[in-house]
Amino acid sequence: MSQCPKCESRNVDTRNYAKKAGGAIGVIAGGAGGATAVLTGAETGAAIGAFAGPAGLLVGGVAGAVVGALFGAAAGCATGVAVGRSIDEHVLDNYVCLSCGHTFSRNRGHKQEHESF
Repeated sequence: MSQCPKCESRNVDTRNYAKKAGGAIGVIAGGAGGATAVLTGAETGAAIGAFAGPAGLLVGGVAGAVVGALFGAAAGCATGVAVGRSIDEHVLDNYVCLSCGHTFSRNRGHKQEHESF
């Protein structure tokens, strides 16, 4: 568990802004990038459903398209979350003290102060 470097409180939470944003962006990008998977899934589903006649062709094509889009969105989300988690941990001040409001990074231990020249 993290401890606030300013007031030494253990009442600390994570903000995870980059992780949340990365997941959302990943779902959108993965869903859009899954267009190829959608077409392939629709073709595969239609081919499998063709054995059941015209209705099977339609249902199989739609089901294959939906599965392709879901796989694309899931892959994009997983990638976005992983990148976001790395940014939260290594770039942003991801921790916030709920007692005093201080934000800090576990890696640096405290917020970097910039000197003015």
